[in-house]
Amino acid sequence: MPKGPSLVTRVQAWATENNLRLNASKCKEMTFPSPRARARKSQQLPPLCLDIERVQQMIVLGVVINDRLSASDHVTYLIISCARLLYALRVLRAQGLPQQSLMDVCRATIQGKLLYAASAWSGFCTAGDRVRLNSFLRRCWKFGYSNRSITFEDMCAEADEQLFDRLINDTNHVLHRLLPPPTTASQHYKIRSRTHTLQLPEHSTRLSDSNFLVRMLYRDCY
Repeated sequence: MPKGPSLVTRVQAWATENNLRLNASKCKEMTFPSPRARARKSQQLPPLCLDIERVQQMIVLGVVINDRLSASDHVTYLIISCARLLYALRVLRAQGLPQQSLMDVCRATIQGKLLYAASAWSGFCTAGDRVRLNSFLRRCWKFGYSNRSITFEDMCAEADEQLFDRLINDTNHVLHRLLPPPTTASQHYKIRSRTHTLQLPEHSTRLSDSNFLVRMLYRDCY
């Protein structure tokens, strides 16, 4: 895969061929250096990319991604955003909205926001990130916006299980093609019923183990 100036050159050439113009002011660049490289001074952008801003984080499809491949920035964004929703719920309560309706609004807004794309980023949360999220959920329960105390881990586990069941059983699911092939034993022997009989990927790095498919394949392998 081309890197640096050659990649930008190819994108510019493609835009020109299709009567388009590459607007560098709307482009962002983000590098993912190794931990050792982060300790050193960041490399300067090559001359061809000087008009493209290098950032440490960006929002992609509503999820904050940073150059450390950590979910901490996204968790901070979620807590700040959901805190505003708590204020809106207090206003609704002051206006006389029934308790059950407040719970429905909380489930549709706050819990829905926390679970948005959670299968993709929750595996990259640190223990501190999970503590912050659970603390916020306890606030919602304390204020009476939830009828039970639920943890972020339980919410994600339920959402992950539903998504994994869908992509295993639906061959037309967009993620189905990313699944590994079945094991040799499952093809030649009659084995006991399991959640799946797919091959398990190797444990290579912590980041790969945080991937949704790797997490689910190992969790449901027995």
